[in-house]
Amino acid sequence: MSYDLAVWEGERPADDRTARRVFTDLSDRYLDAEAAAPPSERIAAYVAVLLERWCEIGEDDEDTSPWSTGPLISEARGPLIYFPMRWSMAGEASAYAADVAQAMGLVCFDVQTSRLRP
Repeated sequence: MSYDLAVWEGERPADDRTARRVFTDLSDRYLDAEAAAPPSERIAAYVAVLLERWCEIGEDDEDTSPWSTGPLISEARGPLIYFPMRWSMAGEASAYAADVAQAMGLVCFDVQTSRLRP
Protein backbone atom coordinates (compact mmCIF):
# COMPACT_ATOMS: atom_id res chain seq x y z
CA MET A 1 0.00 0.00 0.00
CA SER A 2 1.25 3.49 -0.76
CA TYR A 3 0.44 7.06 0.12
CA ASP A 4 0.44 9.51 -2.80
CA LEU A 5 1.18 13.22 -3.00
CA ALA A 6 1.03 15.62 -5.90
CA VAL A 7 3.20 18.73 -6.02
CA TRP A 8 3.03 21.36 -8.73
CA GLU A 9 4.03 24.84 -9.78
CA GLY A 10 1.43 27.57 -9.75
CA GLU A 11 -0.68 29.68 -7.51
CA ARG A 12 -2.04 27.99 -4.43
CA PRO A 13 -5.72 27.17 -5.04
CA ALA A 14 -8.22 28.93 -2.81
CA ASP A 15 -9.67 25.70 -1.42
CA ASP A 16 -9.50 21.91 -1.59
CA ARG A 17 -12.19 21.62 -4.26
CA THR A 18 -10.32 23.99 -6.57
CA ALA A 19 -7.08 22.14 -5.84
CA ARG A 20 -8.71 18.86 -6.91
CA ARG A 21 -9.77 20.46 -10.21
CA VAL A 22 -6.28 21.88 -10.78
CA PHE A 23 -4.72 18.50 -10.01
CA THR A 24 -7.11 16.70 -12.35
CA ASP A 25 -6.37 19.19 -15.14
CA LEU A 26 -2.60 18.89 -14.66
CA SER A 27 -2.87 15.11 -14.47
CA ASP A 28 -4.82 14.98 -17.72
CA ARG A 29 -2.32 17.27 -19.47
CA TYR A 30 0.93 15.82 -18.14
CA LEU A 31 0.51 12.39 -16.57
CA ASP A 32 -1.88 11.00 -19.16
CA ALA A 33 -0.11 12.54 -22.18
CA GLU A 34 1.33 10.22 -24.80
CA ALA A 35 4.67 12.04 -24.83
CA ALA A 36 6.25 12.60 -21.43
CA ALA A 37 7.25 16.20 -20.78
CA PRO A 38 10.58 16.55 -19.00
CA PRO A 39 10.34 17.85 -15.44
CA SER A 40 10.52 21.62 -15.04
CA GLU A 41 13.59 23.08 -13.32
CA ARG A 42 11.64 23.83 -10.13
CA ILE A 43 10.22 20.32 -9.91
CA ALA A 44 13.65 18.80 -10.58
CA ALA A 45 15.08 21.00 -7.80
CA TYR A 46 12.28 19.86 -5.48
CA VAL A 47 13.08 16.21 -6.15
CA ALA A 48 16.78 16.89 -5.52
CA VAL A 49 15.95 18.31 -2.07
CA LEU A 50 13.83 15.26 -1.21
CA LEU A 51 16.70 12.99 -2.26
CA GLU A 52 19.10 14.89 -0.03
CA ARG A 53 17.02 13.69 2.93
CA TRP A 54 16.27 10.14 1.74
CA CYS A 55 17.99 8.14 -0.98
CA GLU A 56 16.30 6.51 -3.95
CA ILE A 57 14.49 3.26 -3.27
CA GLY A 58 16.91 0.34 -3.31
CA GLU A 59 20.06 2.46 -2.96
CA ASP A 60 20.86 1.41 0.59
CA ASP A 61 21.11 -1.93 2.33
CA GLU A 62 18.91 -0.83 5.22
CA ASP A 63 15.90 0.05 3.04
CA THR A 64 15.40 3.48 4.62
CA SER A 65 13.86 5.22 1.62
CA PRO A 66 10.19 6.22 1.89
CA TRP A 67 9.70 6.27 -1.90
CA SER A 68 7.69 3.46 -3.50
CA THR A 69 9.12 3.94 -6.98
CA GLY A 70 12.38 5.00 -8.44
CA PRO A 71 14.02 6.89 -9.70
CA LEU A 72 11.84 9.51 -8.04
CA ILE A 73 12.35 12.01 -10.86
CA SER A 74 10.62 9.55 -13.22
CA GLU A 75 7.34 10.48 -11.52
CA ALA A 76 7.69 14.13 -12.63
CA ARG A 77 6.17 15.56 -15.80
CA GLY A 78 6.52 19.24 -16.63
CA PRO A 79 5.36 21.34 -13.66
CA LEU A 80 3.92 18.34 -11.75
CA ILE A 81 5.16 15.39 -9.74
CA TYR A 82 2.79 12.70 -8.51
CA PHE A 83 4.65 10.26 -6.31
CA PRO A 84 3.94 7.34 -3.99
CA MET A 85 5.49 6.73 -0.59
CA ARG A 86 5.58 3.60 1.53
CA TRP A 87 2.63 3.67 3.91
CA SER A 88 4.87 2.86 6.88
CA MET A 89 6.85 6.08 6.36
CA ALA A 90 4.11 8.30 4.95
CA GLY A 91 3.63 10.45 8.04
CA GLU A 92 7.20 11.70 8.27
CA ALA A 93 7.92 11.71 4.55
CA SER A 94 4.72 13.49 3.51
CA ALA A 95 5.16 16.15 6.20
CA TYR A 96 8.70 16.81 5.01
CA ALA A 97 7.63 16.80 1.34
CA ALA A 98 4.85 19.30 2.11
CA ASP A 99 7.21 21.57 4.07
CA VAL A 100 9.77 21.54 1.26
CA ALA A 101 7.06 22.28 -1.31
CA GLN A 102 5.83 25.25 0.71
CA ALA A 103 9.38 26.58 1.19
CA MET A 104 9.96 26.35 -2.56
CA GLY A 105 6.68 28.07 -3.46
CA LEU A 106 5.06 24.90 -4.80
CA VAL A 107 1.58 23.51 -4.15
CA CYS A 108 1.27 20.21 -2.26
CA PHE A 109 -1.93 18.19 -2.56
CA ASP A 110 -2.84 15.05 -0.61
CA VAL A 111 -4.47 12.82 -3.20
CA GLN A 112 -6.01 10.39 -0.66
CA THR A 113 -7.93 13.05 1.23
CA SER A 114 -8.29 15.57 -1.64
CA ARG A 115 -6.83 18.29 0.59
CA LEU A 116 -4.16 20.88 0.23
CA ARG A 117 -1.20 20.36 2.51
CA PRO A 118 -0.09 23.39 4.49
